[in-house]
Amino acid sequence: MQTLSRLTTATWAMHIADQIAISSVPLIAALSFNATPQIIGVLVACQALAHLIVSIPAGLIVDRVAGRTVATMAALIAFTGFAGAAFSLASSAIIFFAISVTIAGIGIVLYVLATLSIIPTLVEKKNLAKANAGMETGRALAMFAMPLGVGLLASAGYVHVALPLACFASVLAVFVSSRLPKCEAQPGNKPGIMQSIRNGGSFVVNQSLLRPIALCAIFWNLAFAALIAILAPLLLNTFNADPGVFGIALSIQGIGMFLGATIMRKYGDRITPNHVLVFGPGISVLAIFILVATPASGPIALVYLTFFLLGVGPMMWLVTQNSIRQLITPGHMLGSVNAVIQTAIYGVRPLGALAGGFIAGNTSPQTALLYVTGAFVLSFLVSAFSALRTVKTYGTEPTEAIKA
Repeated sequence: MQTLSRLTTATWAMHIADQIAISSVPLIAALSFNATPQIIGVLVACQALAHLIVSIPAGLIVDRVAGRTVATMAALIAFTGFAGAAFSLASSAIIFFAISVTIAGIGIVLYVLATLSIIPTLVEKKNLAKANAGMETGRALAMFAMPLGVGLLASAGYVHVALPLACFASVLAVFVSSRLPKCEAQPGNKPGIMQSIRNGGSFVVNQSLLRPIALCAIFWNLAFAALIAILAPLLLNTFNADPGVFGIALSIQGIGMFLGATIMRKYGDRITPNHVLVFGPGISVLAIFILVATPASGPIALVYLTFFLLGVGPMMWLVTQNSIRQLITPGHMLGSVNAVIQTAIYGVRPLGALAGGFIAGNTSPQTALLYVTGAFVLSFLVSAFSALRTVKTYGTEPTEAIKA
């Protein structure tokens, strides 16, 4: 258990560093570099780019290299990126800043994939949900607290302090990760790089649980990315809300995520997996229906309720599907399979944002909201009418996880 606590501490530190960067990069670009909206968009895209360009290679590394080595290396890469971004800010080198932000993102992606493969080696299968929830609790707290903290620093004129704080968090992750046991890569046949990618993709497509998990995640992220893209004009033009409502809504989502992770950490072994796998997408549909039904005159509290529900249910779903994925995937393929699903999830987010923005720009934010609603409904239908509803237990053996 001490080892799991170390991994949890290091993972929380990495989530804190990541959320500091996500929150501070747009503000730094605007306040310190006087960047145009187009440049700010490029810098934000650089952060997301890491998920697309390195998830698959990172998964192959995780399958072949000892977990402690990968985790420590990933934290070092993240620190290098954050330190480079801090240095480029001091020297007003915006191109180097963009490169450094991307490097930091690469370290984060690699660390998350390493963690997903290390956890099953540290805990019994029945405790996977609790262990995964413990990791995600840190991300939820960071998503709530870091945007508020960075906003306060920016208001006080100290936004430049954010990046050194991210450096400190990543250094902590390096130190703690280096004290983990070696966590040797799982034994098994290690085919060539292209074959490993094909094997991972084929396993996801052909597995009766992973296929709906991937499809549900794709539809959900198409919807959520589009919602974020249209949220500002929706709040300002439709609800006549204060601009600060946007940040408050996202922070409240973080509170919901924290609650969802806490529920799974305390009671995950008592909750039937199929209930959570349907509840997560289902409550997202309820949440978006609340937003659609909210009149132009408010109350804004309904917007906050929407994002709270979009935090609670999806976080519980995420913890559960992570556990199912770890159970049914052969140990020597965990890295590549996790990478395939991560790529699918984060790869559709830019598409969802583009679709939401295109529809809102050519029609109206309300019309784009109907697109968001349709995508959330599809994510629910995939879960409700697939093998996911048959998962009654995490089981003691991988095959038992798919028994009704």
